[in-house]
Formats: sequence, structure tokens, C-alpha cells
Amino acid sequence: MAETEERQLAGREEEASHKSGDSNTVNSEGAKIESQQTSRNWVIDDFDVGRPLGRGKFGSVFLARSKEEKVVIALKARDFQVLFKDQLKKHNVMHQVKREIEIQYHLKHPNILRLKGYFHDQQRVYIILEFAEGGELHGRMKKKGKLDEHEAAKYVRQLADGLSYCHAKRVIHRDIKPENILLDRNRNIADFGWAVVSSHSRRETICGTLDYLPPEMINGDTHDHTVDNWAIGILLYEMLVGRPPFEFRDRSETFSAIMTCSFVIPSCVSEGPSELIRCLVVKEPSMRLSLSGVLSHRWVVSMSTAVTLGTQNLAPSLLNTL
Repeated sequence: MAETEERQLAGREEEASHKSGDSNTVNSEGAKIESQQTSRNWVIDDFDVGRPLGRGKFGSVFLARSKEEKVVIALKARDFQVLFKDQLKKHNVMHQVKREIEIQYHLKHPNILRLKGYFHDQQRVYIILEFAEGGELHGRMKKKGKLDEHEAAKYVRQLADGLSYCHAKRVIHRDIKPENILLDRNRNIADFGWAVVSSHSRRETICGTLDYLPPEMINGDTHDHTVDNWAIGILLYEMLVGRPPFEFRDRSETFSAIMTCSFVIPSCVSEGPSELIRCLVVKEPSMRLSLSGVLSHRWVVSMSTAVTLGTQNLAPSLLNTL
């Protein structure tokens, strides 16, 4: 598996907020965030901040604990100290962060990481998230190389279930990858930084991670919710093989392979998941298997119900790192 920094493809964000009066749609209008948060006014001094859990392009995630409730959380800090001067407009970061908060705050599903609240000061925006003690799927795959079919099927089922809920709300995640899948009981889907509310229109933004981009994004065409279906197929391949299907040293080769949908499934992958991958990693978006089809796929049903993956209790040693 290529390292995270090499997998990133900078997004080009040129979309405006979409408004919708549909009660079954998440409102992406960032200006309304302030009035829709819990009445609690948080400040950074309300938390004991511990060790870093990860770092992204615009900020870091820290292990933290609220001083009053003694609840362990993940605190995501978006740092704007440098961006305010000349990069804020270039990257459209504030709009993206507002949209991320607005979308994730309203998504309440067993397979989606909960966003509990947010607050900000002059330099940073802090996002309060549930803490997933199991870490990221990326770390597990890096350690194991690849997963067995039972474990992979469970993650596919949970992903398809969570994304079905998102799509019913007209939310497209657009950045499904091992780094954004968490291993904590049923809470899997995280990081809605590239998520968008689609309304009835198709999108044009190029965003996400190169290894997971579908042909329509590579080609600059419009796209819809089926980009997430494609990503599940790529993720399943990577979980079972140990690398993405379109990973090449030369970026132009990767683009070419994605555009022609040219990949080979090794013989070590059995017939069931091979069939599912071929039904999802399809060039024509309308021909990709639906998420309901993923959930009812015979391999997913048989494998994912055959094993129960547990998680360890939060160890005292972890709390001591705060």
C-alpha cells in the first residue's frame, strides 16, 4: 500500500452550497451552523488534550477528555493561522469545514462516526468527535498486509449500510478509503471533509484520493452517489489483496488503468468477493451495483454474519496519556 501522502490528490473545490427544503436532505448551507449546534459554548480549556491521533493537510486530531463529563473524545483541530492571509480563498477551506460540520452533525447512524459539537477561536476551528479506540483500517491493513474475507465482508456490509443512509439524505461521501474507516464496534465511516449534498444535480468537483477516483472524476465529467459504490469495490480489493487495483508508480499509468478499468484480481481472492468487486468497479456509473445489492450479495450475507469482531475496552494506560 502506498503511503497516505502519496495517495492524496488535492481537490478542486468550485461548488456553491445547495439549498433544499426536503426534510430528508441534510442542509449544506454553512451559514446556519451557528444556530443549529447544542447550546453549550465550548472552549479549549474545557478539555484535557492528550496525544495526537493523526494529522491532515489543514490540522490534527488529538485524544482528549472533557473535564466536566470525563468523556474521552477525538478533538479535530483545523488550523487557520497561516491560511487566513493568502490561502483561505485559494483553498476555500472555511466553506469546506462549515459544510463538513453541517453534514456530519446531522448524520445519525450506527455506522457513522458522530460529530458531537464544535467551537472556534481566532486561529482554529475545533470539531468534537466520538473517539474510535480501534484506530483506522489503514493502520490495521498496514500491519497485517491484507484481511481475511470474514473481516472484509463485515466492513463492506457496514459501509454499504452507512452509505445507504447517507445517499437517502442525498449526501455523497466522496472520500472512502482505509484512512477514513475506523475500527470501533459499528462506527466506521469518518471524515466528511469532501462530502457534499447532491440535491438533484450532478457534481463536477475533482476530489478524494487518486487510487480511489472513478473514471468520471478522472475525465472531469459530472458524478453522483455511485462514486461511493466504486470506492467500496476498490476498498474491498485492497483489503483482500493488500494494495489498490490501480496502483502504479507512474501517475499517468494509474490514470490510464482507471479510465480503461483495467485490473486483475489475483487467484487468492475467492469467487464471491471477486464477483462483487467486478460489479462495483465498473466504468459506467449507472451499471455499478446498488448498495442494496451489496447488502444482499450472497458473499456479504454469508461471510459478514459468520463472525463477530470485538473491540477492547478503553485501557487505563490510554487514559493516562491524556
